[in-house]
Amino acid sequence: MQPDSMSISAFLKARRAALDPADAGLPPVHNRRRVPGLRREEVAQLAGISVDYYIRIEQGRAQGISPPVLDGLARALRLTGDEHAHLRNLAEPPAGHDRGHLPVVRPQIRRLLDAMDPRVPAHVVGPGLDYLAWNRLGADLCFDLETLPPDRRNAPLLVFLHPERRSLHPDWDDVAAETVAALRSETGRHPSHPRVRDVVAELLDSSAEFRELWQRQQVREKLTGRKRIRHPEAGVLEVTYETLQLPVDEGQTLCTYTVEPGSPSEAVLRRIAALRQTSSAA
Repeated sequence: MQPDSMSISAFLKARRAALDPADAGLPPVHNRRRVPGLRREEVAQLAGISVDYYIRIEQGRAQGISPPVLDGLARALRLTGDEHAHLRNLAEPPAGHDRGHLPVVRPQIRRLLDAMDPRVPAHVVGPGLDYLAWNRLGADLCFDLETLPPDRRNAPLLVFLHPERRSLHPDWDDVAAETVAALRSETGRHPSHPRVRDVVAELLDSSAEFRELWQRQQVREKLTGRKRIRHPEAGVLEVTYETLQLPVDEGQTLCTYTVEPGSPSEAVLRRIAALRQTSSAA
């Protein structure tokens, strides 16, 4: 199945259908609506553009959509900041050539990973949410990345297609929705990247749960947050993650995980680190 839902048309239709007219400030209508959400003419009115122009935008036939028009659509559809950025990416894909080969992590970044506090798991993620590099604790926090082939070291593929990975997330439904929303953002930043399209296509073919979430057209950047992880040997811990863009390395982000000092999660993290040291010594 091809990831043909990575388009401005699919995104606008989904966001229009998801918005309650009352939330958009529209007066109630007495005749029954045939479809949920806003009508095209209502979106056009709220955005301050003609109905014909909006239809051309939603059908993917409009070229050179101006920033003020995109801003008007974002206001009309009550888009979040992440969704607004995604709409801009869909309307005018970012400049740059999307290459198909695996990105290279610079030696300086690898040294940074190795020099981090041994209690701070970290990894570098590339286009399509591939794990590209990690420190020793980062390899063990969620899954032993070093045992996987390079093309399977991918966050969405592991979340939806690897049975052991599912058991590592006590709040799997939340993690799954967050992962799909982050992958949706990737399609806006890298619309023609072969790896991004291959990951989406494989998941559409192989996972009904992914297909259901993908059709919602939700967008969210995974910049910061909290999650619980069940380590198979050390127990459950709650971590705070931070995602930092690497401006010199296009498409690469550095992800770090920390725990509250003195918390039970810190004790679990120490046990994970001890297990890694024992394994390395053996």
